[in-house]
Amino acid sequence: MPPVTKFEYKVDMTFFGPSFRVGLQQHVPLDNREIKMERADIYDHLIGHALAQGVKIEYGCRIEAPILFGNRVVGVKTSAGDFYGDLVIDACGVDSPLRLQLPDSLGIEKDPGEMGKIYIYRAFYNKGKGAPAEAKYKVMLFADGKQGISWVADEEDYTDVLVGRFEPFDEAEALRFTEVLRETNPRIGRERLRGGQFAQIPVRQPLSILVADGYAAIGDSAFMTVPLIGSGMANCFKAARILAETVINDAECAFNSSTLWPYQVGYYKLLGAGFATLAAAKATVADLTPDEIDYIFESGMVTEDDITMGADFTNLFAAVKLDPKELIVKAKGAISDPKLLKKFAVAAMRMGKASAACSVMPKKWNRDRVLAWSKMYQLAFK
Repeated sequence: MPPVTKFEYKVDMTFFGPSFRVGLQQHVPLDNREIKMERADIYDHLIGHALAQGVKIEYGCRIEAPILFGNRVVGVKTSAGDFYGDLVIDACGVDSPLRLQLPDSLGIEKDPGEMGKIYIYRAFYNKGKGAPAEAKYKVMLFADGKQGISWVADEEDYTDVLVGRFEPFDEAEALRFTEVLRETNPRIGRERLRGGQFAQIPVRQPLSILVADGYAAIGDSAFMTVPLIGSGMANCFKAARILAETVINDAECAFNSSTLWPYQVGYYKLLGAGFATLAAAKATVADLTPDEIDYIFESGMVTEDDITMGADFTNLFAAVKLDPKELIVKAKGAISDPKLLKKFAVAAMRMGKASAACSVMPKKWNRDRVLAWSKMYQLAFK
């Protein structure tokens, strides 16, 4: 763990629909809260630990392409020259130049697909004049009628603003939308203290195949974020432990698809299967209209007592404290709109197909069986 002076526990988030009329605050027990840190402190902590373990880091080095010998990845081409290795671990992000240039015959998905990633703008502003916000950490769905997620966090020395959309947008639109947020959040000052950058984050089911001969994908390159909110650092840490144990257990250092496959099996058992069902649910959320989202918030279908998104948020029913049957009964009682009820029925079908696909993933590597399973898994999300 990092020094206690470098992190704090996240506060409970309050969720709002597009109209901002109703806010639902989650209530996460202290022992189940995630921690939050400044990015610079995270990097100092991780890089310091890596260097202490003998890692060599090459800075200012752009990754350009994988080096292949047949279908085996044997290294990476970079702006600083070619580097070779027994195993290449791809943590190059959602649009990884390594994953995108792998041979199609490996069956590893390249494109995250429609609605498969979210475009993020984040900036930190000085404290504006006005009373403290009614909720310290506000998360807004489809605000201003735009498909996406946004937040305003009223911190002690600054206000943290995030704008997320399913379609690309520019700085002018980010600033326009921030002005919209100021109307109901006067604590957003007009001086940007830092930030102001854009990023792309995957918000979809995990990659169907994580490994190949000499290659393993992890983090955003393997689509390991929580599909509903895009958080992924903790997932990557957990996946890294599984990958490390898989590498250590490869006594002959073959690092091929067969010996690396336990990494995928372990990841899906711990996290991936749950995130797959979340991705199916996210597809339905993205299909809702602003009025339908407001209806869900205001109808009582989901209440504050139902919501918790703590450190163990790995599947839908770890976030919403209802079993599936109870949720369906509650939905039927609250929803008078047949179209909305139909969308929830489709969501249940999608989640069932995703869960079923994950349950029959091959436990041992067999190329033909894995490729056939991968196609079935991907079809569950069409």
